[in-house]
Amino acid sequence: MKDYKLIVIGAGPGGYVAAEQAARLLDGPVAVVERSQLGGICLNWGCIPTKALLKSAQALHYAQSASEYGFSASEVKPDIEAIVARSRAVSGQLSKGVEHLLTKAGVEIIYGEGFLEGEGVVKVTSAADGSVERIHAEHIIVATGSRPNALPFAPIDGEKIICYYQALMPRRIPASIAIIGSGAIGSEFAFFYRSMGSEVTLIEYVDRVLPVEDDDTSAAVSRAMRKMGIKVMTSAGVQSVDISGEACVLSVQTKKGLETVEAEIVLSAAGVKPNTDMIGLEEIGVELVRGKVKVDEWYRSSVPGVYAIGDIVPGPALAHVSSAEAICCVRHIAGAEVAPVDYGNIPGCTYISPEVASVGMTERAAKEAGIDYRVGKVYFLSSGKAVAAGQKDGFVKLIVDASTRRILGAHLVGDNVTEIIAGIVAARAAGATVDTLAWAVSPHPTMSESVSEAARQIIDNL
Repeated sequence: MKDYKLIVIGAGPGGYVAAEQAARLLDGPVAVVERSQLGGICLNWGCIPTKALLKSAQALHYAQSASEYGFSASEVKPDIEAIVARSRAVSGQLSKGVEHLLTKAGVEIIYGEGFLEGEGVVKVTSAADGSVERIHAEHIIVATGSRPNALPFAPIDGEKIICYYQALMPRRIPASIAIIGSGAIGSEFAFFYRSMGSEVTLIEYVDRVLPVEDDDTSAAVSRAMRKMGIKVMTSAGVQSVDISGEACVLSVQTKKGLETVEAEIVLSAAGVKPNTDMIGLEEIGVELVRGKVKVDEWYRSSVPGVYAIGDIVPGPALAHVSSAEAICCVRHIAGAEVAPVDYGNIPGCTYISPEVASVGMTERAAKEAGIDYRVGKVYFLSSGKAVAAGQKDGFVKLIVDASTRRILGAHLVGDNVTEIIAGIVAARAAGATVDTLAWAVSPHPTMSESVSEAARQIIDNL
């Protein structure tokens, strides 16, 4: 039986980062077991290919709006085969990059299904020929990620009812699509398919789109969606989906009563389910809580030597969270300096148009907590950079504790705001006050100037 210092099961943004870190920090061989593609769902079927599709949609919008920028372009239309091919090529290139990273670090890559047998033993069933081998390690990190959550009334068949796998690689653009769920996945696909020409109906069970975001953000996104022709249904619960006919027929309970929605295709975008089954976790005594592994701040499970990170532990199911957990876990194992992940300072981004980025508390949460707070809000309509770029929609909204002057939350809607939020995350991590943001000098002209303006607005109201 081959022996390693550490084995990682799963090579997504948590697993491959953990393996690379371990190869550098631990004294001993490291292996990663991956059943499919290096980079996991994020790189191959989630974050990266989705952003490639959305970039094509943005380029299409610019071409179709050429006259607004002083030039003409005729007969501009999407080529879905070329768009999908570009998206897959981007994922393929980055997956090869992960392979190079791991190989260069000295990580052994084993393609197969990993199963925990206890006492540090992992049974690996080869992805190539089904042969079985057993390997052993002092430490095992489980990073098996998640899969689409199947809805009982809308079972995924890959044809009429699809998940993000099929949505990423359409053979053609459907005339119409109904999307169940308006989180980041549902909203991003709504923008993509509408940009490609589909009639889109977005159905959300709660009272607003992007329900984890600030109310002002949800309202701005809802307006943008409706402006581009997306039909938005909130406080709407899908009761059933009939796929027996040529079209999919959805029965949707709304405040007005039971309504019918017809669409060529239905996209189920109602969250994900952790991959904690069928890998031996419960069999060896690892404690699960509501399907996720119970871990401490260093990602140790209830079984010594077994760790868990990423979508299979409590916390936001986000790629950057998985990577942060990987670094924290491995550095703790190695005895290197590290601080626990601060889950109160995790940024969230949605790559629609305009983009959405946020960190910390929403105004609703601050109000419910009984905090005396102040709000500063600056619209990009007054930003020289935004106006020059033709991207005037959106705003910067800061929420600050009136007594401590600490930044409780930040909520941004606008072009490229996903690139701005990191500065606010760093400021919060450093314990900065609103004064720090207010008096820091931003370059001009940039949309980031609006952060300082919002901060100064708050100072004038303290």
